[in-house]
Amino acid sequence: MREQSIKTERGTVYYWLSEEWKPERDTIFFFPGLTADHTMFVPQFDYFEGKYNLIAWDAPCHGKSRPYEGFSFADTSEVIVRILDKTGVRRIIGVGQSLGGYYIQALMLRHPELVQAFIGIGTTPYGRQYYSPSDRFWLRQVGWMSMCYPIQMMKQAVAKQAACTPAGYDNMMAMTACYGKREYCHLMQMAYNAFLEDNRDLAWHCPVLITRGEYERTGKVRIYCDMWHRQTGFPLVIVGHASHNANVDNPREMNRIMETFLHDNIGR
Repeated sequence: MREQSIKTERGTVYYWLSEEWKPERDTIFFFPGLTADHTMFVPQFDYFEGKYNLIAWDAPCHGKSRPYEGFSFADTSEVIVRILDKTGVRRIIGVGQSLGGYYIQALMLRHPELVQAFIGIGTTPYGRQYYSPSDRFWLRQVGWMSMCYPIQMMKQAVAKQAACTPAGYDNMMAMTACYGKREYCHLMQMAYNAFLEDNRDLAWHCPVLITRGEYERTGKVRIYCDMWHRQTGFPLVIVGHASHNANVDNPREMNRIMETFLHDNIGR
């Protein structure tokens, strides 16, 4: 993957493009989750290189895209638009893991014509009906509660919850190594606040696939995914031998699931 960057008034955002790039190909844009970076999709880069054009980023305030002033989903949407304009991409297949799914949904709210298909990995839906007052209350407490724990202990606990394999655990620990305690806790609270502010009902105009790991145990993700599936009829696929970061825990199955969905829905 070739490193690129785009400068904004808030900071520089880094993203990566596949080595082999053909304008006529469909493009997959990978969006990592909260505190994660583009390296969580390395197993997907290796598999889909040469089949699709690939883009992945370190989201604003994440990984190499730091420092960055402020965080909102309105802003991330416009950064995505600028990346697509720069690369000449008209539509994307959005693959979002956890918080990464929100970037795509926020983009759908503002620019639905840019999203060709959506694949969620352990992510949850936009829509006010899914989140109770209690859910919203506790999401607003994440920052200060996180500050109560030693940083290394907290990172280890999050990695154990997000992954059920050594590869998944090691990847999560490596991705969060760059954060000190204050930045780590502030980032989590800032991201959840941004979601609560942006969350609203969303009309979908593209194929959608919901996936979650067999051993998903992050927050209420399992419950939200099941509700999303029941209320919309969007397909829900359980990834075996995987937890929250299912694409890292079980990349072989995740890649197969993605490829089948894309073949059936966009003919590739």
